[in-house]
Amino acid sequence: MPKVPAVEDLKGHESSRDAARRRPSPDRFHEFSVEIGFDAGQAVVGVGGDIDAATAPLLGALLDVLVEHGHTDIVLDLATLAFMDAAGLSAFATVAERLKRSDGVLTIRSAPARTLLILDLTGVSKVVRVEAPDRSTWAVTRAPDLPSDLARLASLPARNEVVDAALRLVAVLTSETLEGADGVSVSLERRGRMTTVASSNDTVLRMDAHQYGTGQGPCLAAAAEGREFHIDSLADESRWPDFVPRAMEEGIASILSTPLMSGGRPVGALNVYSSTAGVFKTPQQDLAVRFATQASGILTDAEAVTDDQLVSRILDELSAREIAAQARGVLMARHGVSPDEAAVTLLRSARAANLTVLQQATAVLASTRADVDSGDPSDD
Repeated sequence: MPKVPAVEDLKGHESSRDAARRRPSPDRFHEFSVEIGFDAGQAVVGVGGDIDAATAPLLGALLDVLVEHGHTDIVLDLATLAFMDAAGLSAFATVAERLKRSDGVLTIRSAPARTLLILDLTGVSKVVRVEAPDRSTWAVTRAPDLPSDLARLASLPARNEVVDAALRLVAVLTSETLEGADGVSVSLERRGRMTTVASSNDTVLRMDAHQYGTGQGPCLAAAAEGREFHIDSLADESRWPDFVPRAMEEGIASILSTPLMSGGRPVGALNVYSSTAGVFKTPQQDLAVRFATQASGILTDAEAVTDDQLVSRILDELSAREIAAQARGVLMARHGVSPDEAAVTLLRSARAANLTVLQQATAVLASTRADVDSGDPSDD
């Protein structure tokens, strides 16, 4: 695992976003990299590549070290960030709340437009400071490939807060994408009772509470029976006599509840509320199923990945990165090149040998050991 320098050793070090490198192989995640510098009392942390379940603990640990050494003004420079999943969101929120308790602040700088959108939709932007984002490109980045983005957003979720961050994004994206929706919530069974783990506004939060309080409603029915409940007009609805009047008092006229599945059984529901009757036609219902499927995938993955499996995957990923870093170090020494040039050399030699970057890195280290054993240092 790459050694994180002590904070004392980092003072005076010039941060450089150009030094943040990405994994060259297209079939692998982008390489995670961190550069730390200090400027006018600020600790500036440049983060590149992927912040995911494997790397978020590393970033979190590094930020904890900075906080423990008295740094209360921390900047995360995300100019070279390639991807961030729910584990990254959790790491950001955790350190931001910790800094807040000591009158400090976590600032996000130069974040990609999609990252800014995710920070906003999940509510993380409320606990961090975002430096003057350029939102002019948001319209281009917010709509395409939502299912694949959601699926990757929650890769390897391990704990409730990570899962909930991903589900909050599902709820808000559903609300903004599904025509006629005035609010969306996600209800889940937790500790034997239904609870709302994500909601796009306070009205739908109250709507869910009315269902839990009365023990009635389409949300509870969908979660119990594992099938979709579409209430075209609450004014004509005869089921759930205790719930319906409360919903109408809140100004709700139609509801679409789609079950969430995990392990082959219903565990909750994706609930879409509207103040307009008859608004949820077949296209809206199909889209709700699509989002519910993504949410179900998040829950299934979270249930399937045990702590031991998660630790194993993290260690495997960190081990692969360590091997690649060592191989680049060998190439830097052999050829007198920069880290970026060494990375390019490793990539080109891997392609020439029809190997993955990890396989080529392993071969470079093996050749170095062979050279040392034979007393004959050779060029790559």
